[in-house]
Amino acid sequence: MFRISISPEEIGALELASFPGEIVLVDQDGEVFQRAIRYLKRQRVLGFDTETRPTFSPDQHSNGTALLQLSGGTKAFLFRLKTLGLPHSLAAILANPTIVKVGAATLDDVRGLQKLTRFSPKGFVDLQNIVWEYGIRDKSVKKMAAIILGVKISKAQQLSNWEAERLSESQQKYAATDAWVCREMFLRLRRADKHPLTPEQLHPERFQDNG
Repeated sequence: MFRISISPEEIGALELASFPGEIVLVDQDGEVFQRAIRYLKRQRVLGFDTETRPTFSPDQHSNGTALLQLSGGTKAFLFRLKTLGLPHSLAAILANPTIVKVGAATLDDVRGLQKLTRFSPKGFVDLQNIVWEYGIRDKSVKKMAAIILGVKISKAQQLSNWEAERLSESQQKYAATDAWVCREMFLRLRRADKHPLTPEQLHPERFQDNG
């Protein structure tokens, strides 16, 4: 059984994990892009995530989704959407019901991608919607990874500039890890028994004695 929740202090004591495979940055159509599509089409389960340049004040304009990450077990592809767009062959993977795409808060990510190219999303699994079935209440990727996989992942690059002319090695590693770890959590959950949270466990604030 998994634990219901975990504290920041407990996460801090865990081993740091990051994507162990090959990271491929794709910013234009061509052989690298076609190789990425061929790899992704062969996968049955992909980790999924997107990144958007953060805005820190009301007058800052958001340019929408800057990066799409799709990860298999050995390769992670980072698609720079501002230069590449969302080609139909890539959108077709997002619309393929036989390829499972696993992420967290996927609805918002998908909506951002649909602003670039119209597609009907199929095969998506949102970890935040299913972990309660396994007895887990925490829903952040960092906490879910700690509970399900027993590792901590770095969030240091989360608010970095995803529209920078060049993405740093740290940014690339962060982006690949966020997608990959969702895939790994899903595969681990598939091997686990379900122990659904009770309503009291899922929403303890509703059952507190106010008297």
